[in-house]
Amino acid sequence: MWWMMNEGGGHYCSKKTDDICGDVCGQESSRLSMSRIRCILRGIDLKTYIFLFILVPTCVFGIYIHGQKISYFLRPIWESPPKPFHDIPHYFHENVSMEALCELHGWRIREFPRRVYDAVLFSNEVDILTIRWKELYPYITHFVLLESNSTFTGIPKPMVFASHRDQFKFIEPRLTYGTIGGRFKKGENPFVEEALQRVALDYLLKIAGISDDDLLIMSDVDEIPSRHTINLLRWCDDIPQVLHLRLKNYLYSFEFLVDNNSWRASVHRYQTGKTRYAHYRQTDEILADAGWHCSFCFRHISEFIFKMKAYSHNDRVRFSHYLNPKRVQRVICKGADLFDMLPEEYTFKDIIGKMGPIPHSFSAVYLPSYLLENADKYKFLLPGNCLRENE
Repeated sequence: MWWMMNEGGGHYCSKKTDDICGDVCGQESSRLSMSRIRCILRGIDLKTYIFLFILVPTCVFGIYIHGQKISYFLRPIWESPPKPFHDIPHYFHENVSMEALCELHGWRIREFPRRVYDAVLFSNEVDILTIRWKELYPYITHFVLLESNSTFTGIPKPMVFASHRDQFKFIEPRLTYGTIGGRFKKGENPFVEEALQRVALDYLLKIAGISDDDLLIMSDVDEIPSRHTINLLRWCDDIPQVLHLRLKNYLYSFEFLVDNNSWRASVHRYQTGKTRYAHYRQTDEILADAGWHCSFCFRHISEFIFKMKAYSHNDRVRFSHYLNPKRVQRVICKGADLFDMLPEEYTFKDIIGKMGPIPHSFSAVYLPSYLLENADKYKFLLPGNCLRENE
């Protein structure tokens, strides 16, 4: 029949065809698919080919360069925010008695203050360590410092504290200083070496004579509790067994206030056999406005570059030009990110809200007293002094 057969007896194609693809009708299915591909390719003009050859490599290159940013921006899709802390309001005024301050927090005053131990792992932060110890000095019973000849990433380093020890004679009678040899295992997760050093710090604390119910400050060198916070906790009874400290979070200097959400610093009422030195979340209780966290707050450009290569997140140095001294200086003065990363947040609102450089702050109110008393020496940490020394 005419609607089923053509004059040559072949299958009739009910669809209209053009001259290019007219021979497709009547082919076997496998040949049909190949023919259609050839038809499509023959139908693409030169401009389309040029567009594809430019677009595809550009997309691949863009993903390679900005893949980390894409991953961080999409973080809220696959990762939920952590459980919120229970914030304890922090009351303080220099003219209010300690008994009244303890009562305001719902605690009772002690007959005598607890002993306080401040224990840190040290890398190369001489300036920040000085400011920290000067801030805490009046209320610390014993300072404990552990130093390694290796970074967490297995890079050999000099014993920086040992070579600057003369600068810290003011705490020498109260200091227990220990060293540990690095294992120099290239390619190992840097958090393994970090964990081993924190275990060694536990042992050093025992050598220093810590005992039950002494206060132990667990924080990195650049996480500085305010002196009145530590004085409050050593004088008050009924404080939590473990208490995180909410610190003002600064980057590069006290000119760039990121937020008020630094939380890893903590204070513990020591318990033999139970208390372990750590740097992660250990309780839901946190005391508001308890000090300062000044990250990457160095005097010399070389110190920035060293930390970028040495600390546990060194994988963020994705390209060698990140370590260029001129680039590092530009980034510091701009208040941008050294690793060209997006904010590490859990909601799109927070990510978008923190994108871009950190706004400049011109407030130097309520900073560590030793910093302000020695402003000429530490002007690189104060507003309006972003230029660093080249060394």
